Amino acid sequence: MSEGEILKRAGHVGFFTLISRITGLLRDMAIAYAFGARAVADAFFVAFRIPNLLRRLFAEGALTISFVPVFTETYRRDPEEAKKLANVSWSLLAVVLAGISFLGILLSPWIVRLIAWGFTSDPEKFRLTVFLTRIIFPYIFLVSLAAWAMGVLNSLKHFAAPASSSIFMNLGIIVGALGLSYFTNPPVLGLALGVLLGGIWQLWIHFPFLKKFGFFPKVQWDPSHPGVKKILGMMLPAAFGAAVYQFNVIVITQLASFLPAGAVSYLWYADRIMEFPLGIWGIAMATVLLPSLSDHAAERDYEKLKETLRYGLRMVLFLSIPAAGGLMVLAEPIVRLLFEHGTFSADSTVQTAHALIFFAIGLPFISGVRITSNAFYSVQDSKSPVKTAAVSMGFNLLLALLFMGRMGHNGLALAISLSSFVNLLLQLWVFRRKMGHLGLKAIGWGVLKTALSTLVMMVFLKFLQGTFFYDVVGGWREAVWLVLLISAGLLSFLGMEFILRGREAQEFFLVLQKRGGKR
Repeated sequence: MSEGEILKRAGHVGFFTLISRITGLLRDMAIAYAFGARAVADAFFVAFRIPNLLRRLFAEGALTISFVPVFTETYRRDPEEAKKLANVSWSLLAVVLAGISFLGILLSPWIVRLIAWGFTSDPEKFRLTVFLTRIIFPYIFLVSLAAWAMGVLNSLKHFAAPASSSIFMNLGIIVGALGLSYFTNPPVLGLALGVLLGGIWQLWIHFPFLKKFGFFPKVQWDPSHPGVKKILGMMLPAAFGAAVYQFNVIVITQLASFLPAGAVSYLWYADRIMEFPLGIWGIAMATVLLPSLSDHAAERDYEKLKETLRYGLRMVLFLSIPAAGGLMVLAEPIVRLLFEHGTFSADSTVQTAHALIFFAIGLPFISGVRITSNAFYSVQDSKSPVKTAAVSMGFNLLLALLFMGRMGHNGLALAISLSSFVNLLLQLWVFRRKMGHLGLKAIGWGVLKTALSTLVMMVFLKFLQGTFFYDVVGGWREAVWLVLLISAGLLSFLGMEFILRGREAQEFFLVLQKRGGKR
C-alpha cells in the first residue's frame, strides 16, 4: 500500500475504533453509574483485568502478531494452502482455548492472589473477586477466536469488521450493567454475564465476512502443519513482547491493591480514557501497518519496510502528542463529565483526573511501541521485543515502588508512562542494529515541531479555561464548554503546525482533500 492508502485505511479503522471507544466510554459510564469506585467495582475490575490481560497476550498480542505475517506469506505463495492454514490454526486454537478456560476457572483463587494479593486482607472482597473471575474467564475463549478472525480479515486488507467488533463487546457490558444487574444477586454478577454476552457478539460479527472471502472456519486437524509450527514458535515471545504495557498494568494493579479502597478503580477509569485516543489512532495505524510491513518483509524489500515504519511513527506521534497534551490540561472536566454520576463522587473525579494526567504522559510512547513492535514481528523476529520488554518491566517495577509511597496511585501511573518511554527507545535502538540506518532524524524534526505546537495549544487551553470557563461545572453547559475547548485547542495546534510547516499536517489534509474530491 502507498502512504496515502495506509493513511486512508488507518482513517477507516480509526473511525470504527472511534465508535468503539465512544461505546467503551458509555460502558464505563454505565459501570461508574451503577457501581462507582467502591470495593465491588474494584473486585469486578480485577476479575475483568485477568482475561483482559490474556486477551492482549494470546489474542491481540501473540495470535494476531504471529498469525498475520505467516498467513500473509502463505497467502501470497498459495491461497489454497492459506485456507488450510486458517482451518488448522482455528481448530487447534479452539482446543487450546477450551483447556485454558477450564484451568482459569479451576485456578481462579490463585490467579486473583497473583493479580491482587492485597484483596486477601478482606475475605468478602476476595471471595467476590474469585467468583467474578470464574464467571468471566470463558471470555478469553470467545475473544481469542474473534482475534483469529481479525487476523485473517486484516491480512486480506479488510479492516472494517475487526475494527468494529469491540463495539458489540461494549454493548454487552452495558446491557449487563444497566439491565442484567437488576435481576442478579449480587448485582455485579449481571455485569460479569454482560462480558460473556459481549464476547459472543464480538465473535459472531466476523462470520459473514469470513464467509464472503471464502475463509469461514472449518474443523481440520493437523497440528504438525509447517505454518502452525511457525506461528506457535513466534507466539510465546510475541505474547510477552506485545503485552508489556498490560504486564505493567498488572504490576500497578497488584501494588494498587495495597493502597486505600478506590485506587484500583481510579487507575482503571483513567486508563480507559487514555486508551480512547490510543485506540483511535495508535492501534488503528498499527493494525493497518502490520499487513503492509509483512508484505515488504515477504518480498525482502527492507528499504520499503523501513520507509513504511518511518511513516507510521511520524503519523502516530503527530496525533498522539497533542492528544496527550489535551488530556493533561482537560483531565478533570473530562472525568467529571463522563463519570461523575450516580455513586461516582467528586473526590473520585479528582483522584481519577490526577491518574489520567500521569497516564497521558506515556500516550505517545505507548503508541510508538505499537508501531515498532509490529516492525519486528513483520520480519518474524519475536525475540527482540521480549528483551526490551523485560528491561521495561523491571524499570516499571522499580519506579512504581519508588513513587507509590509519596504519590500513591498517581506514582503508579507515572511509572507506566516512563517505562513505556524506555521500551520505545530500546526497540528503536535494537531495530536499527538489526536493519541498519532508519532515517530517524527526519522523524525527530517532525516530533519537535509537533511538541512545540502542542505546548502552544496547552497554554492556549489553560488561558481559555481560566479566563472564560472557570466557573462552568456540571450538566450540558460543561459538555458544550468542553467541546468548544477541544475544538479551540485543535485549531490552535493545527495553526501552529502550518506556521511551522509541519509535514505531517500537510500530508494529513492532502489525503482528506483527495477523499473529498472523489466524493
